Amino acid sequence: MKQFQVVVTDFIQPPLDHEERILGDLANITALGAHGESAIGDQLDDADAVMLYHFITLSEKTIRRLKHCRLIVRCGVGFDNVDLQAARERGIPVANVPDYGAEEVADSAIGMMLTLTRGIHYTNSRLQRGAGPWSYEQVVPLQRLRGRVFGIVGLGRIGTATALRAKALGMRVLFYDPYIPDGRDKAIGVERVETLDELLAAADVLSTHCPRTAETQHIIDDAALAKLKPGSYVVNTARGGVVDAHAVLRAIEADHLRGAALDVLEVEPPPADDPLIAAWRNPEHPAHDRIIINPHSAFYSEQGLDDMRIKGSQNCRRALLGQPIRNVVNGVG
Repeated sequence: MKQFQVVVTDFIQPPLDHEERILGDLANITALGAHGESAIGDQLDDADAVMLYHFITLSEKTIRRLKHCRLIVRCGVGFDNVDLQAARERGIPVANVPDYGAEEVADSAIGMMLTLTRGIHYTNSRLQRGAGPWSYEQVVPLQRLRGRVFGIVGLGRIGTATALRAKALGMRVLFYDPYIPDGRDKAIGVERVETLDELLAAADVLSTHCPRTAETQHIIDDAALAKLKPGSYVVNTARGGVVDAHAVLRAIEADHLRGAALDVLEVEPPPADDPLIAAWRNPEHPAHDRIIINPHSAFYSEQGLDDMRIKGSQNCRRALLGQPIRNVVNGVG
């Protein structure tokens, strides 16, 4: 009989090839396929390690039931769907996988930016339904990207990867991140600003790459958007709560923002009656042509998906064997 129990709560379904290859000699591995915390019930109570994705939340109520868990690993970058304090009080380390999809998210952010700033989405959307002339005049005026300001909130791994890509396009890259030590700007050839307001005033494109925390919840709200230049663009591939999506809608309706791309929303999937979704689906509303919404897919490539499963499983193996755990985010261990 195998010694340990590892539970994959959501997102990943059998076959569990990667998990079995890395953990199969130590543990029984179960995939719950849950789409909400209420679907878990008592199925985590005896888990020695928990692998969590982004379909569900682990609240204090569930964490309190864990009898002998050695690790909760959030197989992704963001960890706002785990009650870190509750886990800390129980002495359970929470770790993430911070490096699995940096390239993919950075590529997606730049792809979304190009699709907006070159008018690609706008003209495709309008021509597809026969709106407007078959002419570049539909997107007049567009500006050359070289020399335009690409503003980044959060210069971590993904923010850095995005900055380097924007820089390669000839853009002037500015960032705001009070937690990054001095010198990274010099190392990669970008410019630091001291305040968010300074970044907002300068940016032609604003791209968010910070975690969702109490500090960053709706850091980009109505007031922040109002400080952007008229005709600017917003891209969010971070977490849904970082950008107030309804504020984005209002800024589009006011013709202050020229366009926005949102890979992440606060509720996923969003309800059909959400005002943003209703406007985005309405060909008569400006959001239809000027907002891009993706289903939290910026992280995805086959290689990235493998990485999150493999690295999450490897960290579980370390925990089960009593070895040092990597990427702990709640200060335990």
